[in-house]
Amino acid sequence: MSSADSLWHGQALHSDPRRAPKVLKPGYKLVPWGSRLKTTESNLNTEGMSNSIINDELTDLLTNGLKELALAISVQQQEKLLEYVGLLCKWNKTYNLTAVREPEKMIGLHILDSLAVLPYLNAVNILDVGTGGGLPGIPLAIARADSSVTMLDSLQKKTTFVRQAITELGLKNAWVVCERVEHYQPLAKFDLVISRAFAELSDFINSAAHTVVDSGRFFAMKGVYPHDEIARLPATHKVEQVIELSVPQIEGKRHLVVLKKA
Repeated sequence: MSSADSLWHGQALHSDPRRAPKVLKPGYKLVPWGSRLKTTESNLNTEGMSNSIINDELTDLLTNGLKELALAISVQQQEKLLEYVGLLCKWNKTYNLTAVREPEKMIGLHILDSLAVLPYLNAVNILDVGTGGGLPGIPLAIARADSSVTMLDSLQKKTTFVRQAITELGLKNAWVVCERVEHYQPLAKFDLVISRAFAELSDFINSAAHTVVDSGRFFAMKGVYPHDEIARLPATHKVEQVIELSVPQIEGKRHLVVLKKA
């Protein structure tokens, strides 16, 4: 992946049919959490984590960032997020999973960036298209244990890492598939398909439209407001809303484009 992943960016490895996503009933609706979100005070226990890069500075960056986002993330969830950063740093040396090398920058550019969409996410079954090293899929799976997150990527080295991370983090609600999205045929369609710096909006819709239920949504995580991309959307889909996001520890614009069937 190019440096764009720091700015937002077949064979199923888990194919147990019992883990197939359940289809959300008609009437899907976006419900911002708003005032329901509360910041969790924490004193994270990082002892025993698999990578020595986890330290007080990273812990503080994560805790403070979550406070700024007003997200209710438990101590245990925060520990898993930090452990994921450790795994990403370790494997990145060999697998080139992300252009971001410094763990301190990964907190903002990857973890907080991925979690910034949580207040607008009201989905049970989620497909992360072009997940790369598991972004935003793994942070979302950690933060939303009540959701099922399937991560899709066509590069085997990246899905190998994601599968290993799922195992080491003990995530029971996450799966990974090595396949191009246009060829991917899920056992059941998803109620939300999300991408982070994956492709232009029209390409995202055209390649992934077959994976989402009729009442579902597409979340496209973008940097600057994508005026030109919106103008090139196919007639089959339309923009429901564009949300400007404020992500701690990151310079530059962030927008969440929410799309649905026209």
